[in-house]
Amino acid sequence: MTGRVRVWAIALLSAATLSACASSGSDLSKALNPDPPGKMYTEADAAMSSGKFNKAAAKFEDLDRDHPYAPEARRAVVMAAYAYYKAGKNPEAIASARRYTTMHPGTKEAALAHHIIASAYFDEMNGPNRDQSTTRKALQELEILQSRYPDSEYAEVAANRIRLAKDTLAASEMEVGRYYLERHNYVAAINRFKTVATEYQTTAHVEEALMRLTESYMALGIVNEAQTAAAVLGHNFPNSPWYKDAYTLLASGGLAPREDTGSWLSKAWKSLPSLPKFSLGGPG
Repeated sequence: MTGRVRVWAIALLSAATLSACASSGSDLSKALNPDPPGKMYTEADAAMSSGKFNKAAAKFEDLDRDHPYAPEARRAVVMAAYAYYKAGKNPEAIASARRYTTMHPGTKEAALAHHIIASAYFDEMNGPNRDQSTTRKALQELEILQSRYPDSEYAEVAANRIRLAKDTLAASEMEVGRYYLERHNYVAAINRFKTVATEYQTTAHVEEALMRLTESYMALGIVNEAQTAAAVLGHNFPNSPWYKDAYTLLASGGLAPREDTGSWLSKAWKSLPSLPKFSLGGPG
C-alpha cells in the first residue's frame, strides 16, 4: 500500500469511527434526555392512527420506560397492549395487558386490558375437532370481563363471545362422545355427554347430549338414568326431534320417560313436573 493510499484509508476509517461515535453519542443523549411524555404519547398515538401498530407499541413502551411516573405512562401500558393486538402479536398483547391489570387493577382502563386479553385468546380459538385449551382460556377471561365490568362497553361483546366459546366447547365434547359411543365405550361417552348436560345447558348441543345419554345408559342397562335423561329432554325440549328419538328408544324396551329424583341428572336440572303421557307413537 502506497503512502497516499494509506493516508486515505486512515482518513476514511477515522471518519467512520467518528460517525459511529456521534451516532452512539446521540442515542445515549436521547436515552439520558428523552422527549417529554406528552410528546412521546402524541407520537405513539399518531402511529396508531396511521396503522403503524408495531411502531406505536414500541413508542408506548418507550414512554412507559422513560417516564414511569408520568400520568401518560399508565395508559401507555394498555395502549401498547392494544397496539400489539392490532399488529396481530397476541402473546405480546396478552403480556402487556396482564402487566396493566396487575399494576392498575382498579382503573378505568382495566376493562380495556381484560378485553384485550380475552380478545387475543378468542381470536386463536380452534374448531371443535382440535385442542380446546385456548378456548377454555378465552372463556375464562371473557367471564372475568363480564363479571367484573358488567356495565362496560365490552360487556355485550363478552356475552356474545361467551356463548360462542361455550358452543365450541360443547361441540368438541359431543364429537369425542360420539367417537366413544360408536366404539361402544359407553362409560367414556357418558362422561362427555354429561359435561355438555351439566356445564353447557344453554347451548344447542344439549338436546343431542340428553338423547345420547339415554342411548348410552340403555346400552349399559342402567334404565333409571336412561329414563331420567329422556324425562329431562322431554320437559325442556318437548318438540325436539331428539326427544322423539329418546322416547322411541325407551318405548322399544317397553319403557317411558320418568324422572329418578336421586339421579345426578335430576339434581343438575332440578326436579321436573310430571310429563304428559304419549301414545306408543311417541311425542307429536
